[in-house]
Amino acid sequence: MMTASNPPRIGTRIIHGGDVGTIRFIGSVDGSRGEWLGIEWDDPRRGKHDGVKDDKRYFSCRVPNSGSFLRPTAAGLSFGTSFLNALTSKYVEALRDSAQTEKVILGSSNGTIEVEAVGLDKIRHQLSQLDSIREVSLDHQDVAYADEPGSIRQTCPGIRGLDLSHTLIPSWDMVAIIATELPHLQRLALNQNRFAFPSITPSTPMDGAFRNLKELQLNATYTSWLECRVIITFMPVLELVEVGYNRLTNLNLDGQDEIQAATSTLKDNLTIQTINFDGNQLRDWESLCQALRPLLGLQRLILSSNEIDSITPPPKSESDGFKSPIHNLQYLALSFNSVKNLSDFDNFPLWCPNVTSLKVIGNPLGEVGNESKYVRQFIIAKIASLETLDAATITPHERSDSERFYLSWIVKHDPQEDEEARRKKHPRWRELCKIHGKPDEPSSQSQAKQDTLGSRLFQITVRQLLQDPPTTRTAVTAVKLGDPPVTLRVLPTMTIRTFRLKLVKALKLKVSKTQTAGMRMWLVMPDKSLGLLENERDSDDLAWFGIEDGTEVVLYVPS
Repeated sequence: MMTASNPPRIGTRIIHGGDVGTIRFIGSVDGSRGEWLGIEWDDPRRGKHDGVKDDKRYFSCRVPNSGSFLRPTAAGLSFGTSFLNALTSKYVEALRDSAQTEKVILGSSNGTIEVEAVGLDKIRHQLSQLDSIREVSLDHQDVAYADEPGSIRQTCPGIRGLDLSHTLIPSWDMVAIIATELPHLQRLALNQNRFAFPSITPSTPMDGAFRNLKELQLNATYTSWLECRVIITFMPVLELVEVGYNRLTNLNLDGQDEIQAATSTLKDNLTIQTINFDGNQLRDWESLCQALRPLLGLQRLILSSNEIDSITPPPKSESDGFKSPIHNLQYLALSFNSVKNLSDFDNFPLWCPNVTSLKVIGNPLGEVGNESKYVRQFIIAKIASLETLDAATITPHERSDSERFYLSWIVKHDPQEDEEARRKKHPRWRELCKIHGKPDEPSSQSQAKQDTLGSRLFQITVRQLLQDPPTTRTAVTAVKLGDPPVTLRVLPTMTIRTFRLKLVKALKLKVSKTQTAGMRMWLVMPDKSLGLLENERDSDDLAWFGIEDGTEVVLYVPS
């Protein structure tokens, strides 16, 4: 608590007019009388400069123009309160006379029903038993410091989850002093704070303070990666850490001298399974992966809303002894980055050989090579380990069709390449040919026709299936089809739902609503097998399924 005998110091956190800041300077300012506080505001919009007045620097700010001066006597200036004061203020209501009868309005009556209730203080008392409380949220409660040693442990020793986001706590040392008194603490949210680096001494309060902590949130705290690495060394069972919105441009281990000196404490980590870097400015894929090498147990990595523009190949191949620093990764979120080239995902299995779930939505994929309409099929075909893409499960049927389509696309767009050239350009070429068979090479005439039709109207052939639909993948020659085949011209942007109705009209069929619901369609694949078009994807367009000029379609209408 700030008093005349205990004045504020550099690093003290304050709140004024609803804005939170950190004291970076205390003293006189040229050209004015009295003492001033130089404040770096958490919200830069409150600032007026970066600590410079009349060409003289008084303090520095991490964010440009986030500083200003404030009088220590400014009306409404607050230095916050203690942990227990904030806790009791939020969770404990002063007990009234237990014999008093109170009127209560029933919430479901919209204020129209009022009843008398006796003994509400007993209920309040039960709710205010802080020694049994498990989850506590003191975000925006102006917590600034701990209470007398032992008082927090005595009052609320059972806390498992604690939210101290957007507080006035000035340092990691103070966080540790509070956490030391919460022996069962497992989840800690510290978002939107500005902490001084912990003291790294033999008697640091960090030692033992976080012995049971499993989840840590440090979003929007401007915590550097080096600071994060040092801090988590004091958390021996930590499994999840969030460092989103921290303006991280890289994960290099550089920083101020006192932080740099702490690198001697760094060591490999076996416990962390999930890291969230959402909303930073990370760009270089390779350096990012290398920086994560010490996290040997990492399984989930969130890189959404960063600036990654390419997935570069590893520095050397597996045959040269390369082992990916993130080879244990199972889940990766790359949503809303800047990756453009689908061929980058040929490198992906080398970095992440065990990934089963991937998110790439929000990237400008396919802009290079005009392949944007085939993004899902191509990624599925390029990454054999994937089971989920953009939160949608990849069924065995979809994987098979995507891989077959990818093979047919390769021979159509690179018809003159030899086997070795294809293998280098498409690493899964040989593997997929072994699984599905090598597709037929297109003639020069059909290739020229494909190039001229491009994204305009193209011609497809449709035939009606005259028998019960097959339950397994079947060759088109093994089923009974109607004659003659019908041809029609369609746009690649047409939805499957509209396409199905167009086929019915082209075949001059009269169908009921019940029959329409039971209709099914198959594509004739390059190897002449039938690939089912799933009804669940009615809103997807023809291009999504790889339907293009010359495609053959089989339609079944139930009787």
